Amino acid sequence: MWLARQEALIASLRCQPFLLVVRPQLDDPLSCQRLLDQLKDLHEAGLRHLEVAWSSHAGWRRFVQEIQECCPRFALGAASVVAIEALDDLQSLDLAYAMAPCWDPALVGAARDLGQLLIPGVLSPTEVQQTTAFGCRLVKLFPAATVGVAYWKRLEAPLGPLPFVIAAGGLTTIDLSAWLGAGHDAIALGRRTIGDHGVDPVLLGWLNRSSNPA
Repeated sequence: MWLARQEALIASLRCQPFLLVVRPQLDDPLSCQRLLDQLKDLHEAGLRHLEVAWSSHAGWRRFVQEIQECCPRFALGAASVVAIEALDDLQSLDLAYAMAPCWDPALVGAARDLGQLLIPGVLSPTEVQQTTAFGCRLVKLFPAATVGVAYWKRLEAPLGPLPFVIAAGGLTTIDLSAWLGAGHDAIALGRRTIGDHGVDPVLLGWLNRSSNPA
């Protein structure tokens, strides 16, 4: 199941190479409802991939369940997974995938043993090599803005074929075209894309074009 979930997510991201990461303020019901309303709009606009930052807060599972109920077409995952107890939530909610900010072989291995897909964050050539040897077909380059748009392609000469990569960390909607054009397979965006200010109109335009290509 671990390998099958990798292949399924890669195939889905090839169709729409974008993930939105949200961090609900679980102690603020009004903020959560506002976020849920925005996600419903994005669901109707054609957004496919959504990550909800994991939290040990008692309301986290309930918020994710609300998304599952009102936005059934989302490929829904958890972000910022760094603790073993998060795997219970992934299992109970049957989430398609989760993301970690760093490479923790024990945590990724525990997820794999449960058939869960936990995508590791990588930055150095050593981490890329280690995750590939572990069997990770896709990784997250994090924080991507720190190393720049040309970094990933520079790794190809010394390392050979690279895994499917999701660039994340410090990027905005204006980076979408440049980073995808530079060889990154998908882009993850977060806090500056959706919030109290509403949904970034650049994202809505990009979703419209990707959902209705000329």
